[in-house]
Amino acid sequence: MKTMFFLVLTMLSIASCDARPGAAATVATEQDGERFATLPKPLPNEEVATFASGCFWRAEHVFDNLRGVRAAVSGYAGGTTANPTYQQVGHGSTGHAEAVQVYYDPKVISYETLVKVFFAQHDPTTLNRQDPDVGPEYRSVAFYRTPQEKAQLMAEIQRVNASKRYGRPVVTQVVPFKAFYPAEQYHQQYLVKHPENPYIQHVSLPHYQEFAREFPQLIKK
Repeated sequence: MKTMFFLVLTMLSIASCDARPGAAATVATEQDGERFATLPKPLPNEEVATFASGCFWRAEHVFDNLRGVRAAVSGYAGGTTANPTYQQVGHGSTGHAEAVQVYYDPKVISYETLVKVFFAQHDPTTLNRQDPDVGPEYRSVAFYRTPQEKAQLMAEIQRVNASKRYGRPVVTQVVPFKAFYPAEQYHQQYLVKHPENPYIQHVSLPHYQEFAREFPQLIKK
C-alpha cells in the first residue's frame, strides 16, 4: 500500500503515486469505466525491455525521453494475476510491481544503455521502497528476455556495487520476463498531463531533472 515515510511541506501534503487530481482516495477500475491502455506492437526494427523501479509515472517519463525509444508504457509485471487493476496491485494480492515496458531501436540505444539508465534513475538498494512509496509493488525488478540480457543486468549490478554509489548493496530482482499488463489509461503520460500534482512537482519531476542533468547526451532534443 502507498505509505508516506517522510513529512515534507507541512501545509502541502505530497500525495503518493496513486493520487489523481481532484480524485478521492479510491482508484477507479475498468469496471468503474476506467479504460486500460493498449500495448503498441513492436516495429520491425524494435526490441522491447521491461523494468520496475518504483512509481511508474517517473520511470515512464525517463525512458520515454531517451533517444532511440519510441514508446514507454506504464503497467504491471512480475505477479500472478492476469489483467490486474491498479487497486488490486496496490492491495498486494497480485504479486505485481509497477513497471514500464520500453519499445526501442537497438541501432540507436542499446539494451546495455537502457540497463544503465534503469539503475541510475532510481535507488536499487532500497527493498520494496522508492521515495515516499512503500510496498512490494514498488520493488526494483529487471525482467530479462534472453541469457545475454541477464548477463548484462548482472554485470551492471556488479559495477554499481563496486562503485559504492549508494553505500548499500543492490537488491534489484533479476527475473525472466513472463507477462506485462498495461495500466489504466489515466496513468499513461501522467507526468506530462498533470504537472500540477504535488507528487509530480516534488518527487517525480525533480528526479527526472536530476537524471537529465547527469545524462544529457541520452535525452531527446
